[in-house]
Amino acid sequence: MTWFAEPRRWESGPWSLELRDDELADLRFDGRVVLRSIRSVVRDRDWGTAPLAVDRVVESDATLTLHVRSIGLGSSFRGVVRAEARPGRLVVFTDLESDAAFATNRTGLVVLHPPSVAGSRLRVTHPDGASEATAFPAAISPHQPVRGIAGLEWEHDGLAVSAAFDGDVFEMEDQRNWTDASFKTYSRPLSLPFPYTVAARGRVRQAVTLRASRTSREREADAALATISLSPGGTFPAIGLGAATGPDPAPEVPAVGGSVLVELDLASPNWRAALARAGAAGLPLDVRLLLDAERPEALDDAVAALAPVRPARVGVFHQIGEARHVSDAAAVTALRGALARAGIDVPVVGGSRAHFTELNRERHRLPDDLDGVAVTLTPLFHALGTEQLVESIAMQRLVAAQTVGFAGALPVHIGPISLRPRYNDVAAEPQPGPVRDDLADGYGAEFTGSDDPRQSAPELAAWTVASAAALAVPGVASVTWFEEWGARGIRSSDGEPYPVAHAIEALSRLAGGELLTGDSPDGELWALGARRDGRTTVLVANLGRTDADVEVVAAGAAWTAAVPAGSFVEFRD
Repeated sequence: MTWFAEPRRWESGPWSLELRDDELADLRFDGRVVLRSIRSVVRDRDWGTAPLAVDRVVESDATLTLHVRSIGLGSSFRGVVRAEARPGRLVVFTDLESDAAFATNRTGLVVLHPPSVAGSRLRVTHPDGASEATAFPAAISPHQPVRGIAGLEWEHDGLAVSAAFDGDVFEMEDQRNWTDASFKTYSRPLSLPFPYTVAARGRVRQAVTLRASRTSREREADAALATISLSPGGTFPAIGLGAATGPDPAPEVPAVGGSVLVELDLASPNWRAALARAGAAGLPLDVRLLLDAERPEALDDAVAALAPVRPARVGVFHQIGEARHVSDAAAVTALRGALARAGIDVPVVGGSRAHFTELNRERHRLPDDLDGVAVTLTPLFHALGTEQLVESIAMQRLVAAQTVGFAGALPVHIGPISLRPRYNDVAAEPQPGPVRDDLADGYGAEFTGSDDPRQSAPELAAWTVASAAALAVPGVASVTWFEEWGARGIRSSDGEPYPVAHAIEALSRLAGGELLTGDSPDGELWALGARRDGRTTVLVANLGRTDADVEVVAAGAAWTAAVPAGSFVEFRD
């Protein structure tokens, strides 16, 4: 997979968009973004996505038609997705027919609003014709900010925009919870039972009608030289790696970073082997325990195994029940009891092992006696495009800031960060796992996770530096990415380093120094640094498609350089 695929552009009068596979992306009116995207989706009963293959594209001055079919997960949809420019409006509709009955949690159009509309006033028309005034949420909303949608009206970036929805009742959720750069308007409402069945020869027909008009004059041109200002922000976070979950044999690799985060499923037969291999690096362990609901005593066994390890911190999470994926008072109390019985004094952290979403929605379950707050990030949860990967960086900063706000004076520990999910946190069926007590087949994400071909891409090094810059919010104590080696690692299964290893090494050298942090001017250029012993080091990443000139101002010094596209550079005074 290439880092950026070249999109196909379509224009009709004042309307334009980019075609990215089956996605109608960056819908614009008169050059200004109206929507982040519209696409048709097919999701199964476990929220898995059946990709839509585009068999044919038919284009004219007024229409763009995609002839599509769904692939996999037992789905058999065929049909069209079409954009049609009509006088004064743009209509996007889908018509999909299923060859066989299909149990789905969602099938139909999904509309993504750009995150820049956050805080903008919004008028909602409901299916009964009533309307109300509200706003796109500024802070990341834990639950649906708008329900019962038949139409929306808002103003942003010099445009007055309206969207009318037909074919079902829609509602909105804040996808920034998953570090997606969007608010999503979708059908059908989650308050209705799911999965529901689309019958054999059943059809899904939906439409979105957009209208837009200008409300302001031309905007000022962007400055030719982007400037990033960095300010002191406490201590540079500790840098860690996730423990490798791939099968043995483990390659001999040098230790990188300050810790290894290992997640132990106490219901699996090989958690002891996973713990032993994670400790082989000789680094402090950040241990996350997944409770075995059928064998509560397994927690005492695990804590006893930690005695010779003396981990840096320990977290605990439920796997089932109302508090699954988070740390509630019952889980933390059980862990503290086991630690006391074993005579181990170690910080206890808690939060979410799935996404920020669960922390945002369930933080009322967290007890008051935690020693730190933990949260994980997975940018490619809803979509797999590189654009999503890049746009997630600015959302990571929002997540970090909001988590620090939740935590108060407690340190925040972010990670493990993985490109794709380590497991399906919304699965309705049990997930696969190891049956052996050794690591011949691996464990954890090796069974339940997904890997991504961009793990070995040169651009991932720049992405990781940008991620660090976004997450470098005062109050974040540690950040952990990827795995030590393997398909989700910074090295191959043979131990050969991927380009991202260079980024982790560069960040690790800054850990413990005085943090220098600042915002991005455009969401593509990011910088952070550290000051130690009177010397300043700054890393600058460019996630854009083209080389960029950038000036970084930090600690009384300034650096100016051309940063190649998809790379990062290092400055020292």
